[in-house]
Amino acid sequence: MCKDREKLIKEQLEEAQNAGVSLFLEGIPASPENITDRCMREDAVYMADYVVDDGGRWKELRYDRIEKWE
Repeated sequence: MCKDREKLIKEQLEEAQNAGVSLFLEGIPASPENITDRCMREDAVYMADYVVDDGGRWKELRYDRIEKWE
């Protein structure tokens, strides 16, 4: 179950990135793999901060305050 969820999150992040959305983890540009790996280590659900441009299109997805970095 956890691997299915991880795969789904990674695929969604890849789709966003392929659509031109920049991905960030703790303020640093990050790959879908890196974000998924870090977020799946936590016992919490993370929701990205969605940053939009003046036209209302997604510009950035930001994941901040991820606790477990080891």
